[in-house]
Amino acid sequence: MLRLPPSFAAIVLSATSASAQQLGTKVMGGLGIDAGTQSPPGLYVVDRFIQFTADRARDRNGDLLPIQGLDVLARANALGVAYTLGPHRSPYLTVAASVPYARASLNSDDPVVSVDRLGLGDAYVQPIKIGWRAPRYDVVASYAFYAPTGKFEPTSGANVGRGNWSHQFSLGGALYPDTARAWRASAIADYEISQKKRGIDITRGDMIDVQGGAGVTVYRVFVVGLAGYGLWQVSDDRGRDLPPALAGARTRAYGLGPEIDATAPKLGLRAELRYEWDLDVRSRPQGQVLTVALSYRGRD
Repeated sequence: MLRLPPSFAAIVLSATSASAQQLGTKVMGGLGIDAGTQSPPGLYVVDRFIQFTADRARDRNGDLLPIQGLDVLARANALGVAYTLGPHRSPYLTVAASVPYARASLNSDDPVVSVDRLGLGDAYVQPIKIGWRAPRYDVVASYAFYAPTGKFEPTSGANVGRGNWSHQFSLGGALYPDTARAWRASAIADYEISQKKRGIDITRGDMIDVQGGAGVTVYRVFVVGLAGYGLWQVSDDRGRDLPPALAGARTRAYGLGPEIDATAPKLGLRAELRYEWDLDVRSRPQGQVLTVALSYRGRD
């Protein structure tokens, strides 16, 4: 029987928001050009769709795994809310939460490793985010956690939940060459610590990821540019139920792709469209991620 690495389950969920309100980043590519920016005060309601597809997977050395007919599909539609409080000057305080409805599908020529899951994913809660917003730069820092509310089966190669609590510490920022903020570059780095999975003695290693991008405002409505990400597992998976063949295997991924955003300030609306490709991966599927989002900012 072909054993799939625990990281196959980790690609499933994503629940992120627009306008720099971060509502979770399970799938790399969930954040883009404005990843490290600080949003103005207000209530944000966000609907975000993310799709990850792949037809190949690579081992710890970057070599293709011999899985014939591999077809990985992970979709999530997340509805989230974030509220930023601030007297129109720094520092700003933000709280946020979201729950995605997700589908995880893993198929191959071998029916033993074929599975399809649908349901609510893991809840994301950001109890505290603090940010500073200046004419030429932003700085943000936050703490968030993921609660294992999604369906999880320990022996499955695809789930809509990861089956464990995890904690995420984030630090990011943005730079603006001009005070009009037409040009920008931003990034945010996350450090994620996972607890033991439910029903099985496996604990994922710590992860560091960086997401961000750079772009320019066009006609005061559109933002166009490039987005990218990097993911590094910095400690080994552990536990009595970890298959020996996976001991010491660490996930790694890099990706890049175009992004275009559109805003309607008078209506409080913002839309995002982003498509990124995995350029290099280790111990996980290699594919591409599509992100589509719409956010509404209420009056502060």
